[in-house]
Amino acid sequence: MTTRISYREALQEALREALQRDERVFLMGEDVGRYGGTYAVSKGLLAEFGEARIRDTPLSELAFVGAGIGAALGGMRPIVEVMTVNFALLALDPLINTAATLRHMSGGQFSVPLVLRMATGAGRQLAAQHSHSLEGWFAHIPGLIILAPATVEDARGMLWPALQAPDPVLIFEHAQLYNLEDELQAPPTVDIRSARVRRQGRDLTLIAYGGTLPKALQAAEELAKEGIAAEVIDLRVLRPLDDATILESVRKTRRVLVVDEGWRSGSLSAEIIARIIEQGFFELDAPPARVCSAEVPIPYAKHLEDAALPQVSSIIAAARQLLH
Repeated sequence: MTTRISYREALQEALREALQRDERVFLMGEDVGRYGGTYAVSKGLLAEFGEARIRDTPLSELAFVGAGIGAALGGMRPIVEVMTVNFALLALDPLINTAATLRHMSGGQFSVPLVLRMATGAGRQLAAQHSHSLEGWFAHIPGLIILAPATVEDARGMLWPALQAPDPVLIFEHAQLYNLEDELQAPPTVDIRSARVRRQGRDLTLIAYGGTLPKALQAAEELAKEGIAAEVIDLRVLRPLDDATILESVRKTRRVLVVDEGWRSGSLSAEIIARIIEQGFFELDAPPARVCSAEVPIPYAKHLEDAALPQVSSIIAAARQLLH
């Protein structure tokens, strides 16, 4: 049966399914219970599943992420929600020094099957402390799996396979996507190891993820009016990166543009371009290019925020330059 639902509703359905299928699963985080979640993703789940499985926490990411790691080590399957990626920095020590390392350091004797969900990205005038895209930082860390669902289907289908993974899985939900709607055949089966080609093309490859995917697809639509056929890849898995899908597309189009809401310096876009150069340099007809956020804290003022972020117009301009 096909239904039309929002990205937010898809996430909620995924949570409900996980809670119903496995008694070890519980959700914890700031305002996930009585308030229903900062973005209303967990609305109604407290009444349905009770306080033992929908747990409001104190305002201490360090404490409740650490508690989630302990619960995972004890055999539970915790889903921990952090309100925004900026606040996840408060939990870097247990997440990176403990959760990401224990399976390696124990020789496989222990694993940390933790799922950490958080909002990321800008575009809502929430200023610098609530608007950055730091998923590239976390994608640097061995021992973590990093997911960035950009479609309703992936929002619905990524959680259950994430809960089956032996390593911690971080799911970055771009805050601009919560109201996105699409048709969905439930329940979808989603692969959390590979990228997806969202639009076929022959002239250049646009690589995007999360909140930049709708912009890349819109740019491809506009370019098509000029006779330019852009292929659009949705990375959706930021660690491990799917080199094979990227390189297959680059060999076909011979030009590539990476769209990344992170900053250019030390960015995920830089890593993607480096891999393309290392593995497919002689397939290219032009130097790889990228569109990133300006090297500033994300501004509050709407016109400045828009100017700092990748936009459809800047993607189109960069694509045209690649082709001329």
